[in-house]
Amino acid sequence: MLISVIVTTYNRPDALARVIGGLYAQRRPADEIIVADDGSTGSTRDLVEKMQKRAGVATTHVWQPDEGFRLARIRNEALRVCRGDYVIFLDGDCIPDPDFVADHERLSAPGYFVQGKRILVDRALSDHFTHQNVAGHRLRLLFSRHLGNRHHLLRIGWLPPLVNVRLSGTRFCNAAIFKKDLYAVNGFNQAFRGWGREDSEMVVRLYKYGLKRKEHPFAAICFHLWHPENDRTQLTANDQLLAAAQAAGTYLCAHGIETLDPATLNRPNGAGAPQPS
Repeated sequence: MLISVIVTTYNRPDALARVIGGLYAQRRPADEIIVADDGSTGSTRDLVEKMQKRAGVATTHVWQPDEGFRLARIRNEALRVCRGDYVIFLDGDCIPDPDFVADHERLSAPGYFVQGKRILVDRALSDHFTHQNVAGHRLRLLFSRHLGNRHHLLRIGWLPPLVNVRLSGTRFCNAAIFKKDLYAVNGFNQAFRGWGREDSEMVVRLYKYGLKRKEHPFAAICFHLWHPENDRTQLTANDQLLAAAQAAGTYLCAHGIETLDPATLNRPNGAGAPQPS
């Protein structure tokens, strides 16, 4: 199974370098890394080009002009060039645990998407935290006052994963899914502009399509670096898009990987959904 990691970023090359460094150091490396860049300046491009030269993993930079927060669109652009059968989404300020890719692969199964777990790194530690802080130091980190949700650091492999259809706690800053399932629901909804609810809206449609959510409290973890709170001025409009998806009789969105004719949205079971190339 080919595994692609799509890393979203915007003008934070210092954090992105540490995220990509963590992906290069995986015990089970990804088969490709795609940096999905929502309009950063040239410093991000330069960083990716520099890291490509020493990479053992194919690393691609996909960029779109800066026209405000357009996370859904850049994720779709990355999906268009993605070669993997299975896609892991990771934010460019979330440093992966050394077993991150291996855990996601182990948890993968047809009919499910996987929600990973976040450990929150506080402001004091975020500026210099790297994947090297994790390897061999898990016990010490369990007692660190600079980490929130640090119980996820435990490795309890015998515990079975949880399966549910909850909407709360869904975050594609650390999530994995088969590419064919993303295409089946027409990808991310590009009607979302500005921060908020685009992940929840996607999951509403994945549930309607028939998937369930799988998660493990002690696997597939990342370390989320501190940053100021995102601008929430578009949240009311995005709440309305989420409500529309919940009320709709289809799992397709009109403005996704492809722009769909309204007639397509009224077909039973979403017939006419695009297929991955």
